[in-house]
Amino acid sequence: MTEANTPAPSGQKPSVLFVCVHNAGRSQMAAGYLSHLGKGKIEVRSAGSQPADQINPAAVEAMAEEGIDITAESPKILTPEAVQASDVVITMGCGDECPYFPGKRYEDWVLEDPAGKGVESVRPIRDQIKARIEQLISELLPTRADNRQ
Repeated sequence: MTEANTPAPSGQKPSVLFVCVHNAGRSQMAAGYLSHLGKGKIEVRSAGSQPADQINPAAVEAMAEEGIDITAESPKILTPEAVQASDVVITMGCGDECPYFPGKRYEDWVLEDPAGKGVESVRPIRDQIKARIEQLISELLPTRADNRQ
């Protein structure tokens, strides 16, 4: 695993892939936050090792409370190509099912699975994800002046 906190090469957007088992809750909320808070400066992907049929409705509701609409998203299957095309791969409970490519930055975010939970139980998970996304943005886009537009 690489520990590099370096941004993508000059002129390229850094890219992040969020992976969880069903790609219906945690990874979708993380992708929604990164798309929203990254303001288009980071390429965002999400996928699952065993994608669900639809996004968790409680995750959709929790994100809507934050002003972020993830209703147009749908769970996607994790592919080696998605991993290879990403600078940072963040796993959330998919364990060894995520393909490993040398030279990629990997992080495992230990977060409770929101599957089967109501929005009251999903809010704390959402808030943990938001804090981690804000930290990730500060690492990938270190020049804060660029982020104030």
